[in-house]
Amino acid sequence: MVFLLDASVWVASKDSNDRYFDAARPLVVSPARSLAALDLTLYETANVVGVRWREPAIAKTLCQTIVARCAGRVLEADEDLIGSAIELATEHGLTAYDAVYVAAARRYDWTLVSGDVADLVSKGLAVAPDAADYP
Repeated sequence: MVFLLDASVWVASKDSNDRYFDAARPLVVSPARSLAALDLTLYETANVVGVRWREPAIAKTLCQTIVARCAGRVLEADEDLIGSAIELATEHGLTAYDAVYVAAARRYDWTLVSGDVADLVSKGLAVAPDAADYP
């Protein structure tokens, strides 16, 4: 099983004040879990940690960790993925950013893990980091 972690999970793994910190940390660090990310994840993570938090060194290290932990499963957007994302965004009232995670998870039959309860988890499009049934 491959878990596609969106940026909120990676960020939560570094923020002890985040409600998902205790659940995100093991997801990120456990070598027993196969992880995936989007190239978008790197930009979103860099923006939150590097720009908002003003912690560029931590942002750089976290982005390096994402690439390393995903072991060749950092996806770049392509025409079909963007097309699917646009359809999903329209259907579910999502941003294209959120929808591309859903599209990628569906394309590869991965489990999307997100801290975005309002837009993804509540609609059944992702599971929260604290879901109890991770293998």
